[in-house]
Amino acid sequence: MMTYVKEILVGFWSLLAGMAVTIRYFTKPIVTVQYPREKIQMSPAYRGYPQLILDPETQTHRCIACEMCSRICPSQLIAVEGAKFPGEKQKRGVKYVHEHYYCSLCGLCIEVCPTTALEYSAEYRLAGYRREDAVIDHLILLQQRQKAAGVPITPVPTAEEIAAAAAAEAAAKEAREKEAKAKAAAAKKPAPAEEVKE
Repeated sequence: MMTYVKEILVGFWSLLAGMAVTIRYFTKPIVTVQYPREKIQMSPAYRGYPQLILDPETQTHRCIACEMCSRICPSQLIAVEGAKFPGEKQKRGVKYVHEHYYCSLCGLCIEVCPTTALEYSAEYRLAGYRREDAVIDHLILLQQRQKAAGVPITPVPTAEEIAAAAAAEAAAKEAREKEAKAKAAAAKKPAPAEEVKE
C-alpha cells in the first residue's frame, strides 16, 4: 500500500513540474512564426544561393561575363554567357544559370568575381518537386527584383539579338584589321624619289 501511495505522489510531483514549465512559457511572448503567411527575418550571416547584385547606379547587374565564377566552381554548376553590344566597352552577361541542387555554398564564386557582381541571397524557401526547380536563372530573378524595386527592367536578349551583336562585333573587328593592314602597307611603300634637276 505504501508503494502505491509513493507512486501517486511521485506522479503528482512530475505533473506539477511539467505544469510549472508550461506556465512559465505561457507568460512569455509568442515566438511562433505563422509560416506561409509570415516570412522569417534571416541573419545577415545567412548564406543562401549566390545572386546578382542590383547596382544602385546603373539599376542593373555588373556581370561582364568573364566566367571566373564558372571556372572556379568546384562542382561546375554555373553557366555564364556574354555578348558585346554596340556602344558598350565591355561584354555584358546575357545568361547566368546556377544549378543549385549540388551547390556546396562554398562562396568561391562570390570571392573571385572581379566586379563584385555577386552576393549571397537571403532566400531560404528552396523546396521543389523536380530537379529543374533548383536550376536558377539569375537574370530572371534580377528582373523580378527590379520590378519589385520599381526600376527599369533589364531586358534579357534573345538568341537572335546575341547573334546579331556578335556578328556586328566581328564585322567591326574585321574592318579595324583591314584598316590596320592598309596603314601598315602604306607605311612600307617607299616614297617616290625626286627627279634630279639639271
